[in-house]
Amino acid sequence: MGLLQEIRARARHVVGPVLGVCAVGYFAYHVVHGDRGLIAWWNIKQRVDAAKSVLAQTRAERETLENRVHLMNPGSLDPDMLEERARLMLNYGYSNDIVILEGKRRK
Repeated sequence: MGLLQEIRARARHVVGPVLGVCAVGYFAYHVVHGDRGLIAWWNIKQRVDAAKSVLAQTRAERETLENRVHLMNPGSLDPDMLEERARLMLNYGYSNDIVILEGKRRK
């Protein structure tokens, strides 16, 4: 019986630190691998950076299109832009233009 009492007496001094280490390990694991952990934060940061680059590209395309629309505005009509759009839409060309027709590409 003396051995069992000795183990119980020593276990009382060890249980607290062991539970503390387990709690710290649990929280440390979830800091890294949890839903809001470091790995999740890193993945979200990469997605945000990718979205920002797409946004910058879309804004540049929009600015280009807005500029072209502005050139077609009746108040500031650009003759070159009007000619370009008319030739494209009506399928017209000058007599000295070289036309290259592309057929369907075979796969």
